[in-house]
Amino acid sequence: MPNALPMVKAGRVKAYAVTSRNRFAGAPDVPTAAEAGLPGFESIAWFGICAPARTPPDLVARLNRDIVEILKTPSVRNSLIGQGAEPVPTTPEEFGAYIRSEIEKWRKVIVAAGAKVD
Repeated sequence: MPNALPMVKAGRVKAYAVTSRNRFAGAPDVPTAAEAGLPGFESIAWFGICAPARTPPDLVARLNRDIVEILKTPSVRNSLIGQGAEPVPTTPEEFGAYIRSEIEKWRKVIVAAGAKVD
């Protein structure tokens, strides 16, 4: 979305679907891939903030609280959406579970495709 959104908004290209599970707030009229006829299709780029493994839990909690607060600020949220990125504040536990689910999802794709490192 970050690369395509300006062209979609300018009418230079037509967006047929977003590949996220939910519609994108920056282009709410664009259906999801599932709504467009590809159920189960989800492929998104995501970013997150991680800390070293032995970071004290109280510091992780404080960083998470502060980052979530920043991401919920209307100016930050609107700026990110305007750039094609939708903030999804989570807990450290939720983010860890998401990372694990992404690893498993893409592991299955790699195995099914027979992809190998040259």
